[in-house]
Formats: sequence, structure tokens, C-alpha cells
Amino acid sequence: MDVLFNNAGLMPVSMLRDGKVDEWEAMIDINIKGALYGIKYALSLMEQQKSGHIITTDSVAGHFTGEGSSVYSATEYGMRAVMEGLRVEEVGMGIKSTLISPGHAQTELASRISDPQLRAAVLKSETETGLTATDVANAVIYAIDTPDNVGINDVILRSIDQKRDY
Repeated sequence: MDVLFNNAGLMPVSMLRDGKVDEWEAMIDINIKGALYGIKYALSLMEQQKSGHIITTDSVAGHFTGEGSSVYSATEYGMRAVMEGLRVEEVGMGIKSTLISPGHAQTELASRISDPQLRAAVLKSETETGLTATDVANAVIYAIDTPDNVGINDVILRSIDQKRDY
């Protein structure tokens, strides 16, 4: 079975009052449109062969909105809608859809946060309690390794030590 793993994103979180429109547009382009383009190009092949699995990584920010994460959360909530829509549209086609929503993870996402206070808070949490790439990869493998008739549609994973959601 072919698998598409959509795992691209930006997280330059900031307060709405700061009006960082360029950052908002970049997040929308990468976090939503990037995944949509991946789906577009993989889906036709998967429909032809009547099998496949599309996995997209969003964030726990798609399940809540914290201080400074309004636009970022909007992109992540948007991916939840896209992946649920994909699931519904492809019923009976043999195509699985899974949304993986990690909490804080040891990534480079925080390095693009322009607000120094928000960047420091996120970096601290990622450094102290963030998931590793292996932790997230294990969730992806779990979803892929399910029987053909089972769909794991939504996975939320956090470090057991993560205190806050931003």
C-alpha cells in the first residue's frame, strides 16, 4: 500500500494585535495548501489502485487555541476538517486517512517565532518535555500497521510531562 505522509508546517505564533500578516499568509500557504497539494497528487493514484493511506501531521493546536496561536491553530483546525472530509469522501475506495496531532516536539518550529517571549516559552517546553521525532514516527507506524479494514483517523500524542499546550 502506498502512503503519503504530509509533514510540513510553520509556527510563527504571535498575538493577533501584532498583525503579522506575512506570517499568517506563510502559515496558511504551508500548513494548509502544502498538505492539500500533496493530497491532490497522491489521491488520484490511490483511487486508481483502490488502496492507500494519507497521513497528515497537524498539532494539538488543532484541538485548542492558546495565547498567540490563533492563526496557527486555525491552520491546524483546518487540517482536521480536510482530513475528516477526505475520510468521508473516500469511504469504499480502500483509502485510509489519519491525522497525527503531536504536542510539543523537539523541532525547529519555534525558531521562527518572532515574539521573543512566546519563542522562549515554546523553546523551553520543547526542550524540557518535547516529543522526539522517533515518538512521532512510532505513531505513524502504528497507524500504517493496522489491518486493511481498520482506520486510525485521529491520534493525539503528548509527552506525559507536558504541562501547557503552547
